[in-house]
Amino acid sequence: MFSEYRFDGSEKFNIKKASTDETKLVKDRKEAEYLLDRNNAEIDALQQKLYAEKREGVIFLFQAMDAAGKDGTIRAVLQCLSPHGVHEAAFKAPSAEDLSHDYLWRIEREVPAKGEIAIFNRSQYEDVLIYRVKKLWEQQKNARRIDPDKIMEHRYEDIRNFEKYLWHNNVRTVKIFLHVSKDEQARRFLSRIEEPEKNWKFSASDYEERKYWDAYQDAFEEAVNQTSTKHAPWFVVPADHKWYMRYVVSEIILDTLKDMDPHYPTVTKERTDRFGEIREALEKELGKDGKNQ
Repeated sequence: MFSEYRFDGSEKFNIKKASTDETKLVKDRKEAEYLLDRNNAEIDALQQKLYAEKREGVIFLFQAMDAAGKDGTIRAVLQCLSPHGVHEAAFKAPSAEDLSHDYLWRIEREVPAKGEIAIFNRSQYEDVLIYRVKKLWEQQKNARRIDPDKIMEHRYEDIRNFEKYLWHNNVRTVKIFLHVSKDEQARRFLSRIEEPEKNWKFSASDYEERKYWDAYQDAFEEAVNQTSTKHAPWFVVPADHKWYMRYVVSEIILDTLKDMDPHYPTVTKERTDRFGEIREALEKELGKDGKNQ
């Protein structure tokens, strides 16, 4: 149903042709919210099986322009999950320690174990987005053998190889780009300025980044085209209507978990044979009427 938002390398992604405001998969907001609640219940049930089975892990990775709604979407869609086997990693500007290592070092530490879900709020893709737009390699030390003109090419290659490595080692990567329009971003910035309870969300630097809008759009388009694969696809989700965006994200997550097809582990006969003995012992402790004597 949402396959048109999926990019797996079989066709080119053109960001100018990608809608930011369509809502065509549902009739209205009421239906979207109903379906979101229904999907969340299924997501919760599948996550419990995933955690119990411990065969495969998954990363749900979110990237977007400022004010696209990453935090709210993560809360709305994934708050249903049990804290067992789920963690969120928010990748902000790299620390001095991060910069002293290879750029995937801080990402590798957050890769989930089998049976676990990791939610990446930003990710390794910061290193082909802001890194590209601001040409940050010019401010960092690199070995003399590094060709600055090939840094971006190599980073796309590194990311593809990293995600393929994870796939081969029982970890899926599902990448979600929340695609908001420049006008809608402006409206949300104004809301943050005008409503006191939202002031903390806004800083002047957020506004300053708008002058790089076109460069960021080019960077997102190139990132999707360079790193979309069948085992690690990108989903480009219209984000101007938060209620629609959250519904579509819930469909993507639910579809991924269904494809993983987790099951509760089968209990061996040796274990079930012991259940009868344990039941008798517990009943004896409680007495025939089920109460302590």
